[in-house]
Amino acid sequence: MKKTIQSIFFIAITFIINNVLASEINRIKVGNEDAKITIIAYESLTCSHCANFHKNVYPQLKKEFIDTGLVKIEFRHFPLDIIAFNASKIAQCKNDGNSEILETLYANQQKWVKGNNASEANDNLKKFIEEQGINIDFKRCITDKRIEDFVLNDRIEGSKEFKVNATPTIIINNEKFEKSLNYKNLKKSLEKMI
Repeated sequence: MKKTIQSIFFIAITFIINNVLASEINRIKVGNEDAKITIIAYESLTCSHCANFHKNVYPQLKKEFIDTGLVKIEFRHFPLDIIAFNASKIAQCKNDGNSEILETLYANQQKWVKGNNASEANDNLKKFIEEQGINIDFKRCITDKRIEDFVLNDRIEGSKEFKVNATPTIIINNEKFEKSLNYKNLKKSLEKMI
């Protein structure tokens, strides 16, 4: 009986600790926390359309809407392959809520998204991170179960809650953005909400 109570106690404590640790992972966000408009961007780090969004749409969006306090954006993970999955864990690893690593990975996507298999791709990703002087423990980042669960939960929630099935998928104040994703269309939609 005593061992059963100890086992139950141990399971309960483990459950509580795991939930507390999982809740400590910070979402990558940019903008005023109290902004009237929240954009959620579901992305895959190996997706060329996502890299294009970061190159051609996001800078204008940031300048006109995010930096002015009207909009905040949350970047959520929707990895489409194992390479994107590991890169998502790297982007999330510093756990500072900052988008710097994410932006670096998108801006240089062609430099690290290569290889004939997942092992080669991981080696290229690790080499790229080191060349950029990003100070993280690569192995710990891609094997951290909490970060792994966080990334997978983003993907599951995106599928269930917003029917995400492609990247990038943009959600504005909990409504899926259905128009062609360019700055002109995004701006029109945002201006109607201000």
